[in-house]
Amino acid sequence: MPAPPPPHKKRTPLGPVWLARQVNPATSFDLPSSDKAVAVSIVVPVRNEAENILPLIEEITAALAGRHDYEIIYVNDGSTDASAERLAEAVKRWPDVRQIKHGVSTGQSAAVRSGVRAARGAIVATLDGDGQNDPVFLPELIGAIEKGGARLGLAAGQRVGRKDTSFKKFQSRAANAIRNAILHDGTRDTGCGLKAFRREVFLVLPYFDGLHRFLPALVRREGYEIAYVDVIDRPRRSGVSNYGFFDRLWIGILDLFGVWWLLRRKKPTPVATEVT
Repeated sequence: MPAPPPPHKKRTPLGPVWLARQVNPATSFDLPSSDKAVAVSIVVPVRNEAENILPLIEEITAALAGRHDYEIIYVNDGSTDASAERLAEAVKRWPDVRQIKHGVSTGQSAAVRSGVRAARGAIVATLDGDGQNDPVFLPELIGAIEKGGARLGLAAGQRVGRKDTSFKKFQSRAANAIRNAILHDGTRDTGCGLKAFRREVFLVLPYFDGLHRFLPALVRREGYEIAYVDVIDRPRRSGVSNYGFFDRLWIGILDLFGVWWLLRRKKPTPVATEVT
């Protein structure tokens, strides 16, 4: 029997090096869902947030009670603490809670994307799992999408009264100023985890690690409008931040110029009609 041909070596596509920073294929597949219909999916990415999980779910259910048919999707991004056990407890306690688990941590953008791909709702809302984002603002964000019509693709929370350290607030202001100067996305705060968008809009965006920090620019790139909602920031309830300044500084700069490249490469989307 002849020897099998050598495996084809995949070539790196042309374009900036930034384009090669794609998600690990092991976390990008379509995840299974059931036939249950819901209007809204709440996606919460977490890594090592065991003590914050149950209190936050209680707040989310209180905020949405009687307003929407919803589900809550927690994406456990490779936690090494008791997060999986807390989420297993939550799934038993609340029938609308689901846990999606990454075998290893692949970052917040990958976790959000896994949650959106698993979502059953046409509208998806996100918030951080550390308790700093108050779920009481979820109905206003979701309502903005519902009332905004087909051209509104994103409702973004804008934090006021931030409870971070002076250095972290300075870091955020500087990063937002630089980003806005380069991308002209018209957004003063892209770091707030409280957002709502149409699932179909999110899934047509170009995906890369760091996507969640550039949603306004990328949603505008697709021709959609953005609504803004002021939200009150809160102190972290428990634990420590998983994301440090120096850990993401250089990656953030690379992402910024990658998004700038994407914006410049965007061509008008043609109106396609079938001729019969």
